[in-house]
Amino acid sequence: MTHPSLPVLLQQVAAIARDAAEAILVVYGEDFEVERKLDHSPVTAADLAAQRVIAAGLTQLEGDLPVVSEEARAAPWSQRQEWQRYWLVDPLDGTREFIKRNGEFTVNIALIDDHQPVLGVVLAPVTGVLYAAARGHGAWMQASAGEAWQRIGTRVLAEPPVVAGSRSHGGSGTALLQQLIGDGYQSTPLGSSLKFCLVAQGAADVYLRRGATSEWDTAAAQSVVEEAGGAVLDLAGEPLRYNRGDSLINPEFITVGDTSIDWKARLLAADLDAL
Repeated sequence: MTHPSLPVLLQQVAAIARDAAEAILVVYGEDFEVERKLDHSPVTAADLAAQRVIAAGLTQLEGDLPVVSEEARAAPWSQRQEWQRYWLVDPLDGTREFIKRNGEFTVNIALIDDHQPVLGVVLAPVTGVLYAAARGHGAWMQASAGEAWQRIGTRVLAEPPVVAGSRSHGGSGTALLQQLIGDGYQSTPLGSSLKFCLVAQGAADVYLRRGATSEWDTAAAQSVVEEAGGAVLDLAGEPLRYNRGDSLINPEFITVGDTSIDWKARLLAADLDAL
């Protein structure tokens, strides 16, 4: 179902994400092998099938912009530094959750313009829930293909706060969270970029990530969070930015829903070196 408030481009990208999800679910329903990439992270036939679907779909949109994807060789920085606008894709975010068959994995597609995510789609193939946002058009959720679009938004920091945490990665940052929001918070573990989406829809308040992530892991969900009224900040309190240099690794970050709080001041007051 289309929606008059959603830009045509966003609805086209959402359709591509749903096509990729279908390719993923074909593999998900079969026996599949797990291979290891050079960085030892897992990859399956589902990652590669989704990559092919998304790459083919994006070539039909927005003047055939360049694409950076987890499952494709990235252009060298000498080329990327000239890019103003490009697609940033994780065909299957949460491969570890895919392998566990717990359903907590997503398709992530973002449009980057001037180092910022200006459009994002995050789709959970197993449930069919899709989150979408475009700069100036708000954040939206669709429960399944063909369902009505619902506007979503973040909430005022709850008491006690709810923290979305990683299902498969350590480094939860308990000590830093205690400095930022106190020690009475509740934790909700979840896989992939769905943690951001919990914040965006007002079901959680904070998601802190200590440790490495790649730019394709965060961009689409950052767009959704920002349009929902929240923020994704590095630990100096500045919004995450993209295509900053040769490395595609993000700084550590925190996702917050209640932007009436001066998170930058709280972060700068925290003793990060001791945490």
